[in-house]
Amino acid sequence: MLRFRFALLPALLIAAFALTGPAAAAQNDTALTAALQSTIAGFQGHVSLYAHDLATGKTVAIDADQPVPTASVIKLAILYEALEQIRAGRIHFDDRLAVRRQDQVSGSGVLLFFDTPMSITLKDALTLMIALSDNTAANLSMDYVGIKNVDDRLVALGLKNTWLYKKVEQPADGPMPADQKQFGLGKTTAREMAALMERFATCNLGLPPALAPTSAAGIPADQALCAAAQHMLQVQFYRDSIPRYLEGADAPKGITAIANKTGSLNHVRNDVGVITTKQGTIVLSEFTRDNADTSWTADNQAEVLMARLAKVVIAAWASGN
Repeated sequence: MLRFRFALLPALLIAAFALTGPAAAAQNDTALTAALQSTIAGFQGHVSLYAHDLATGKTVAIDADQPVPTASVIKLAILYEALEQIRAGRIHFDDRLAVRRQDQVSGSGVLLFFDTPMSITLKDALTLMIALSDNTAANLSMDYVGIKNVDDRLVALGLKNTWLYKKVEQPADGPMPADQKQFGLGKTTAREMAALMERFATCNLGLPPALAPTSAAGIPADQALCAAAQHMLQVQFYRDSIPRYLEGADAPKGITAIANKTGSLNHVRNDVGVITTKQGTIVLSEFTRDNADTSWTADNQAEVLMARLAKVVIAAWASGN
């Protein structure tokens, strides 16, 4: 698998800022929408998709405002809230988090296999939560930043249909919205999760770049935080969906970075990513649900479909690199 160097990130972030001005006003790409719908035809499940080419302003939306189960994609919201609290000086990457036996939960990740008690840094927990989708690390991070704070932040960002409901592999705590049982860990829409991922891609943490504080090294502090988050997303372990056909010897030319976060349940497969090419940056948000194929293999029908859809998007928007 192709991996991208952390050293590329500052340049990529600067490029992303340059690609998000008034000249890139949103415009629906009807030809690409038709090609994607043709690719989806015959899929045994439901697909929601939203994509945005930050360089040209082109977009595609297929059932993009339908609320869908997030599975582990909601961990992006936890990461975002952590970055905001670090910016505010309330918490720090090097804060220590205790890992106890009762904190270890099943599912994806590695912390459940470690001897306890032990401690890790907040940055370690966030990295494990994103790179390995570690459920124990996600719960530790939720405890540290606060589930209510995550949801309040999502509301402040205008993401009306995106919610983190509870900890992973734990029962819901306290009164829950009526739809929590339907969506489980969290809910979102393809459009809203793309908007959240776009904030990582453009380093939009709430202040204009000119007003951002500066670190001791002379690098804008927001960009340093975004670089750390992008690195977590770029080394993300699960590569069978968006990155599948975009990495390796047979990948389309001109792709310089892929950052993504997956989420999976038996009947659900999701992937939200940022694909950086020589022509610009593309945000792609893909959600599948009610899938007939519930197998846990690399060739799961939804995994392959999402990979094909990503390839179609790149062929349309980044050809000629």
